[in-house]
Amino acid sequence: MRTPAAEDRGRIGVLVVEDDETIGHHLETGLRSNGYAPAWSRTGAGALAEASHGSYEVLVLDLGLPDMDGLDVARTLRVRFPDLLIIVLTARTDDIDVIAGLDAGADDYLVKPFSLSVLLARLRAHLRRQSVASPPPEPVKLGDLVLDEAARRCTLHGADVRLRPKEFELLALLGRHAGEAVSRETLMAEVWDENWFGSTKTLDVTMAGLRRRLADAADECPRPVRLPRITTLRGHGYRLEEE
Repeated sequence: MRTPAAEDRGRIGVLVVEDDETIGHHLETGLRSNGYAPAWSRTGAGALAEASHGSYEVLVLDLGLPDMDGLDVARTLRVRFPDLLIIVLTARTDDIDVIAGLDAGADDYLVKPFSLSVLLARLRAHLRRQSVASPPPEPVKLGDLVLDEAARRCTLHGADVRLRPKEFELLALLGRHAGEAVSRETLMAEVWDENWFGSTKTLDVTMAGLRRRLADAADECPRPVRLPRITTLRGHGYRLEEE
């Protein structure tokens, strides 16, 4: 079990999983000098053990680990810690590899090589959004779907629908603007980062996962249900509306 240094107490815990000595050392020292409390693991097995003993709000995870696939680490920790912020690091530039990381439960990704300043900006944006204290809106009911942001609960005909954190936030934002067109730019800014760098495929992957989980939940219901439709507005964004 990691014993935090005195200067780390009260700081946000970041578990860095990176087998490259140069990158790992750079991340550890850079995060600590910017006010975080990092711990560095060089293997997937070590990361899983450390996460069970330590207290972390953030996971910075390299997908190319020597002992196991980083995707398996992401999936395991997402199940154990649903609110953990997961940022994956990858040298794989193909869309399918990035999509796999996001579909495994990651909230964000950076393609190597990357700069520490960009990672820090992404961390600030995600953590700022998590810490905003505002009264949650009243539950939204659309057909047989109920979205309760205060309880972070989504139900369909009374049965819980298991959504990943970003899927829930995306659906909640669309629910707050039910019947209205919501632009891709607004969705990226409010669910991810107002200063987002690069492709918005993150939104497309999360939307596909959200639609799949809602459809699966509807199929599992013992009777036909009224499930709201997420309409794609080509060239603009999306709209959530009752069937």
